[in-house]
Formats: sequence, structure tokens, C-alpha cells
Amino acid sequence: MAWYLYKLGRWSFRRRFAVIGVWVALLLGGGVAALTLSGETSDSFELPDIESSQAADLVQDRTGVTTNGAVARVVVQAPDGETLADYQADVTAAVETLSTDHVVSATDPFAAGTLSEDGTTGYITVSYDRQASELAEADLSALDDAVADLEDADLTALVSGDAVSATELSHTAEAIGIAIALVVLTITFGSLVAAGMPLVTAVVGVGIGILGVTTLSGFLELSSVTPALASMLGLAVGIDYALFIMSRFKHEVQEGRDHEQAAAIAVGTAGSAVVFAGLTVVIALSGLAITGISFLTQMGLAGAATVAVAVLVSLTLLPAILALTGKRVVSGRIPGLKNRDPEAKGGVTTGRRWVDLVTRFRVPALLAGLAFAVVASIPVLQMELALPDDGSKPSSDEARQSYDLIADSFGAGANGPLTVIIDTAGADDPAAAVDEALAEVGSVDQDVAAVVPPVTDPSDPVAVQTFAAQLEQTQFASITVVPESGPSGQATKDLVADVRDALSSLEADTGAVPYVTGQTAAGVDISESLAEAFPKYLVVVIGLAFVLLVLVFRSILVPLKATLGFLASVGVSLGATVAVFQWGWLQGLVGLDAEAPVMFILPLLLTGILFGLAMDYEVFLVSRMREEFVHGREARDAVVHGFAHSARVVTAAALIMVGVFGGFAGSADIIIKTIGFALAVGVLADAFLVRMLIVPAVMSIVGKHMWWLPRWLDRAMPDLDVEGESLARRLEAEQSGGDHDGAKHAAGTHAAS
Repeated sequence: MAWYLYKLGRWSFRRRFAVIGVWVALLLGGGVAALTLSGETSDSFELPDIESSQAADLVQDRTGVTTNGAVARVVVQAPDGETLADYQADVTAAVETLSTDHVVSATDPFAAGTLSEDGTTGYITVSYDRQASELAEADLSALDDAVADLEDADLTALVSGDAVSATELSHTAEAIGIAIALVVLTITFGSLVAAGMPLVTAVVGVGIGILGVTTLSGFLELSSVTPALASMLGLAVGIDYALFIMSRFKHEVQEGRDHEQAAAIAVGTAGSAVVFAGLTVVIALSGLAITGISFLTQMGLAGAATVAVAVLVSLTLLPAILALTGKRVVSGRIPGLKNRDPEAKGGVTTGRRWVDLVTRFRVPALLAGLAFAVVASIPVLQMELALPDDGSKPSSDEARQSYDLIADSFGAGANGPLTVIIDTAGADDPAAAVDEALAEVGSVDQDVAAVVPPVTDPSDPVAVQTFAAQLEQTQFASITVVPESGPSGQATKDLVADVRDALSSLEADTGAVPYVTGQTAAGVDISESLAEAFPKYLVVVIGLAFVLLVLVFRSILVPLKATLGFLASVGVSLGATVAVFQWGWLQGLVGLDAEAPVMFILPLLLTGILFGLAMDYEVFLVSRMREEFVHGREARDAVVHGFAHSARVVTAAALIMVGVFGGFAGSADIIIKTIGFALAVGVLADAFLVRMLIVPAVMSIVGKHMWWLPRWLDRAMPDLDVEGESLARRLEAEQSGGDHDGAKHAAGTHAAS
């Protein structure tokens, strides 16, 4: 493989204008396609076969009205010493203002009974027939107008709900990541020109990936998180992959090679590691499709495609740009910055001093690393998962203020009531079935603040008659259960199970089928689906990646050690996420001031992404150790020299990735914030705790046995030549004149060198 990548790098260097032209054309074509074909993204997390979704489908089939549309809550509070009854006309007028063409219902607090006991606070629930991203300007304007009218009447009016909190992809996070990357690259290379090379190629790769995802949104219903995730991953790996190739290029130039051959060798050697590192990320992300969960599949495939583009850009566009820059890429040094080559003979780098220390005290180093990982992972034992809600937003956010006002006036559960749908189509006596369901739900007393029956006033004959007519027409009834705890609380999730248990015999007794739905119920159902898919995902994805790493390293123990080290990284990452987001430790660092459960998709999503990224560092670090071992060094000496040669660039790559993910951790959106924080901590733990401490300690303890491979398997496996041994032989043949293509190459070296 190294030889073919060498030829690709040399071809890209020589055909620089054609290569750059192709990538620019792809970027411009993607921009045109995104502008003309893109659609809206969705903020909902839905699965078709779970109970909560089945309930929504039933209601829509029977009434033609969707229950999965956007929802807004306008909470209204009277001035001190007064009640809302004094402002009933103003509240009713606001309800009328909110009732636009896309509104299914807007409930009047005086008619719906959503008034606090003291009469000072009430809320209007506005249900729309479409997702938040699909709302018209008139819908959002009506919200603004209604709030303005209420405030003009001296009332406090606050809005919450997904109708006003659609996720927008901000480019602030990318800007922060690029700024941090520029600083790290400048320090690493000592030159602004050299530092700019990985940034240019990464931005091109991310641009093409994001434009492709944006174009697809016109044909598929994509999650609003998908573009942000693709941008996050594409930027991080794009900079890192180009960094590794660029670092090898500078080393080859300093060894005296001309620029064309240096670029070709860099692509052939470091590029081989980039290819296999990229493959592990692509496998891990594409494997999310195994879960059968649509929004995870979309996120995984979009991220995998962006990473694949980043690999291709690094292998082709980078050498083409190097051909254009000529000598400027290794000149233009910044005063005061060292540009020491870690591979230069006779030099003692910080990486060399560190690995000497670790290998000298390898057993204590291993025990210390493992102890830290175990302690940092302890919070995972108390991890709670839930859908994010307005209660997890900063206190300065209007949606959070609305959430808190409702919780203070009506109880936290009013922000996320459960809905019990009773399908009476198969019941002999529908009314009796509804009564029995109501009795069963009423028997649940743990964490229940109120149970609202289909007929709120049984003594009103008109209300009873209206309900009977509606039941006959739609063949379903709706019961509302208001919990005492908030939507994301563990007690509310337990209540979902209790209500379902109470209704478990209803179908057998009456023929009516019960469904429990609502935000919390949906979160419970999706979490269970994720838990069922998780083992299958781990077996398939880690199995495939393990096979790939066996092929790369020609070892059984190295991939096994890499996988176990990855588990330590995941443990530290999830432990830190629980401590910060759920327990509230150091929340100010990420702009939070409220405790909340961990986002329900994080464990599976983090596992997939972090596994791929962790294998990146394993490939880059250990492949150089194997290169030293293959070229004749003793096993422990190969660990020291391989680490010393790779540590600086791996450290820079990790800092860049942490910076990129950390930038996304500052996002206002709780989902993107959580993913960014967890990945930043995970990369930090994997690069510095696992790869820089545990890996050299383990490999120096095991010694040459780390490279053990059964002979029959060694004979059966293809030789991928990641270390570039065959490339080195071919280059020696070229220098001795034994390769006509090499002679042509020597004659045609471009003046850019």
C-alpha cells in the first residue's frame, strides 16, 4: 500500500493544478447544490415501533391531526397583588392571536384549567401541525405579538417549548477550533505557512462534507444535530490527518530530500497510517446503522462520509498545495519558536524524556494510569439518561425561565405530563373500558400530582355527551397524568413503568389497548431501544476494527490492548460528563447552571465516535513503534524510539482535537454541548492517559511478545506494508538506477523543490 500511496502523492504533487481544480469544483458544486436543493432539518428524535410513537400514529390516523408537531407554552403571570381573572380578556385575546393556520390547538387557561391554585399564573399550550423547523414566519410572529400584547397589559409572559428552540448550526464553534488549531500548529511547525496547510485542507474537506449533508436534507429528513456532528468530526480529523502527513514531509525535507519526493514519501508512510486510522473511524461511525435507529444512522453515515473526504483531501490536496508553496513551507520561521525535528539524530526531546521515565517505572506507571481511569469512571455507576428539556438550559434563557415559572406554580411535572391513549376500537363497551383505564391509572399514587380524565366535569351533561360522541367517532380517549417530578427525573421515568404495569391487563379485560406517550415516555422507549442495540453494535464494529488492526500491526495483543485502553477512555469521558452535567461539578466551565441527566443517545454515540478516534492515535503512535521493531530494533528500544518520534505530533493532534470539540462544548444547544464536552474529555483521556502512559508501560512490560502472531495467520494475511518497508526497498532501487520510473522521477523533479 505504501508504494501506491507514494505514487498518488507524487502524482498529486506533479498535477497540482488539476488536483486543486477538482477539489475547488467539488466545493463550488456542493455550494450550488446546497443552495438549490437543501431542505429543513428536524429537531425530533423518533422511532416508528416504540409505544409512544404508536400512540401518536393512532391519534393521527383517527383524527388527521399530528401529535408530533412543535409545541410552545406561553406562561403568563399577573402583577403582584392581582390575579389573571383581572386580565382574562387580555389572555383570551392572546390565545386568538396565537391561533394561526398551522396551529392545531391553543388552550385558553380559563377553559383548560391550566391556572395555578392562587390564580396568579396560567399557561397557554400551542400545538402545531408541523416541526419547529417547518413553521412559517407568521407562526413565529404570532408568538412575538402575543407576548408583546400581554407585556403591554403589565403581565409577565415567557415562552418555552421546541417551537422556539430549533437548533441552528452556529459557526462560532468551528472558528474557536480553527483558532486553537492555528496556535498549536504554529508552535509545532514554527511557521505560519506550514501551520496553514492542514487548516486549508481541513476546511475544504469539512466544507464539502457539510454541503453534501445540507444537500441531502432536501431529500431526507435529517436531524438538526447531523450537520454539527459532521462539522465537528470533519474539522478535527481533517486537521489531524494533514498534520501527520505534513510533519513527515518536513522531516523528509530536513533529511535532504527534494520537495516532490518528500511529499510522496510522506503520503506513502504517514499516509498509510492516515488511511487505516480513517478506516477505523469510518467503520465505527457507519456501524451506527446496525442499531436500526434512523437518526443515529444519519449521524453516523454523515460523519463517516466527512471523515472519508478528509482522508482523500489529506492524501491528494495537501501534496498539491505543497507543490504550490515551494520553499515557503519550510521557511518563514517565527522568531522565538523552536522547530526541532523529533526524528533528528542526537536530539533529546521532551517525548524521549517522558517515555524513558515511563518505561523505567513501567509497572508503577501502569498501575497509576489504571487507578486514575477507574476512579474517574466511578460516576458512570450513577448515570441517568433522558431526553434534554428546557430545564437543562442556562437560567438566562427565556425557555428556562418559563420552565421554572411553570414548575414553581404548578409543579415540575407540569412541564412534561404523560398522556395515556386508550384505543377502544376492539372494546365491547368503550365507555366502560375508559372508566376501568381511569381507575387503574388512578391507583398509581407514587409521583402523581394529578390525573386529568377525558371528561373534566362528569356532572356537566353537555361535557359527557360531547365526550361520548367523540369516543364513538375517533374510538380512543386521552387521559393526562401530571407527575410530581420533572420530565427528565428518574421518578418520572419510573412512573411511566408504573402506569404501564397498572394498565397491563386492560386489553385482556376489556379489549381496549392502552398506550403511554409523552416526552418522558418517548425518552424511556428510545433508551430501551438503544440499550438493546448496543451489544450488537459493539460486537460488530469492534470486531471489524479489531480485524483491521490485526492486519495493520500483524499482532493479536496490540489490537487487544488498544481496545481495552479505549474502554478506559470511554469510562473517563462518561464519568466526567456525569459529574459536570448530572451532578453539577464545575458547570460554569461549560456555561451551565442546572443539573440534568445525561443526554440519552450519548453512551452509544460516544462509544462509536471515540472508538474510531482512539484507534487513530493507536495507529499513529504504535505503527511507528512497529516500524522501528521491523527495522531491527529490540522490542523495548523500539517502543522508546517509536514513541519519541511520534509523541510531539500526536500531542499536537490531540490538543487540536480537544480544542475543536471544546469549541462545540460552548454551544448554546445542550445536545451539541454534551457531545462536544464528552468528546473533548474522551480524546484528552485517550491521548494522554492511555496512549502516552498506559500504552508504553504495557508494551515495555510485555516486550517482544506484544508482536506475537500465529505463523499460520501470518502466512494467511496480506502484507499491507503500513511501515513502508517495501517503499524503502523500491526507493533504494530507484537511487541505484534499478527502476526506470525512478530515473524519470529524478530527471523530472520540479523546481518547486
